[in-house]
Amino acid sequence: MAKPETAKFGKMLIKIGNGETPEVLVAPCGFTSKSLTLSKNLNEVTIPDCDDPDAASWVARDVESLTASVSGDGVLAAAAVSVWQDFFDSTDSREVEISIVFSTGTMVWTGAMHLESLEVTGESGNRIQISVSMQSDGEMTGTWTVTP
Repeated sequence: MAKPETAKFGKMLIKIGNGETPEVLVAPCGFTSKSLTLSKNLNEVTIPDCDDPDAASWVARDVESLTASVSGDGVLAAAAVSVWQDFFDSTDSREVEISIVFSTGTMVWTGAMHLESLEVTGESGNRIQISVSMQSDGEMTGTWTVTP
């Protein structure tokens, strides 16, 4: 049985734009977990069986809209504090790039996102933690590039 090609944690990067021209993207340090969720909002309609009106109907679904969210948790790194605070202070969305590098290729999603929430927590005996959530602002595009 052939083993699947996988990637390690460090090969997934979440880069955030600085909102300037030209845009500079940085990957804030400190994440110990991170995720990208791509979702479809669906409309549902029940399709009756015209030959047998008493039969159970099937539900058909149509895509109404697409959305993406990014979340991350970890330690609050001093070098990342200004990145997160600047993003939070902005009422504009920022360019965000999420990439996963495999030995066979790279998957990259890009688009504008808002920083929805930023939570900083501390507990005696532990390091200061951060938790962030971002939501897409318009289209997110995904591109797979094969490594030659």
